[in-house]
Amino acid sequence: MSIKAKLGLRVKSLRLENKISQEKLAHLSNLDRTYMHSIEKGERNISIETIEKISKALNIPIHELLKDL
Repeated sequence: MSIKAKLGLRVKSLRLENKISQEKLAHLSNLDRTYMHSIEKGERNISIETIEKISKALNIPIHELLKDL
C-alpha cells in the first residue's frame, strides 16, 4: 500500500473517530470537500502545509496524524 493510501486511511479513521463528516473536516481544514475526498482515497500527494491543516482541524499533533505510516 502506498504512503498516500495509508495517510488517506489514517485521516478517514481519525475523522470517523471524531464523528465528523468529510465536509466538516474539509471546512475545518480550509480545504475543498472534493480535495478531502481524494486525500482519503489516497489519490493526492499532499503538502506538509495540508497535513498541518488537517492535524489542527482534528486537534492532534502532526506526529499523531503520521503515526504508523
